[in-house]
Amino acid sequence: MAENGSSDVTTVPDGPDKVRKSVSVDATPSVDEPETDAEPVVGDEITAEDVEDVNCLELDFNHRRLKTIKNLENLKCIERLYLRWNLLKKIENVSTLTTLRELELYDNQITVIENLDCLVNLEVLDLSFNRITHIGGLENLTNLEKLFLCDNKIQKIENINHLKKLQYLELGDNKLRTIENLEGLTNLTSLFLGKNKITKIQNLECLPQLEVFSLQSNRITKLENLEKLTKLEQLYVSENGLKEIEGLENNTELTTLDLSLNKISQIKNVDHLTKLEEFWMNDNEITDWACVEKLTANKQLVTVYLERNPLSKDGAYRRKVMLTLPWLQQLDATMCRPQTESLVLSTSTIKASCLQSPKRAVVPT
Repeated sequence: MAENGSSDVTTVPDGPDKVRKSVSVDATPSVDEPETDAEPVVGDEITAEDVEDVNCLELDFNHRRLKTIKNLENLKCIERLYLRWNLLKKIENVSTLTTLRELELYDNQITVIENLDCLVNLEVLDLSFNRITHIGGLENLTNLEKLFLCDNKIQKIENINHLKKLQYLELGDNKLRTIENLEGLTNLTSLFLGKNKITKIQNLECLPQLEVFSLQSNRITKLENLEKLTKLEQLYVSENGLKEIEGLENNTELTTLDLSLNKISQIKNVDHLTKLEEFWMNDNEITDWACVEKLTANKQLVTVYLERNPLSKDGAYRRKVMLTLPWLQQLDATMCRPQTESLVLSTSTIKASCLQSPKRAVVPT
């Protein structure tokens, strides 16, 4: 997952018996064609010729500058329809596509979720990068497993409680202020709410299966109300206003913890996270080398980010971290080399070196 509030779309893999029919238009003139001043001609609608094979399972109309959806009524078996990067303003003329399992309308000009009532077999719906202000029109999509609504203008989470099979919900980069109305999503495993205006972690006790939770780039000042998320494996809360690591007592399944770009000055309350593999603490306010010593309890750590903390200004920063956590494979953006015999010091020397407080560095503003 990329996090940072962005959406990584996971598509349903093709089975061995699936036949892909790709319809696309290359608007770039070939080198053999004479140059003209005219704009390349690309049709603004789907033609009958585009859907000549009525038994196809997949159609790709990405980058076609389409302004309307039409001429699809003869399709009998279609399962996947891709309409990314077009000029569509309305969802229309899809009511006959009852076999559809995946519909992508990413990056268009759609303002309303509508005319989807007949798509009762739909499992994946991507409406990211549109102009939607309200979540609605999903009443009959009870088989939906993945819903992408990233980068719209949505102000409230609503009208999704009935989606009992939903596993993946992406609402990053909207105008949300409150985490609410998630009751009923008992099978949800991934929730992305990055780049909104959320001030408090709350109303998550109804999500017992949640494994991935992203709240990057919000207005969170306290880690709280996570105790019911006992299956949580990845937590992303970078770019908030956190000052302390707390509230993770019950989240012992965590393998990734992203606390970068906050105001945290102490590493604490993580020694019980014995499965932790990725720990991102860059761009905080850590000055005390004793904090690094506390990570010795996390023997499964593979990657640690501490760059752009005051302690990283120490000339021996990298060496000290590696002497304290010799099992690391990556420190910041650089892979770690195995410690050679020439670098091995006595235990007392290592502890003295690691615990010595350097002069306080000035953090760039």
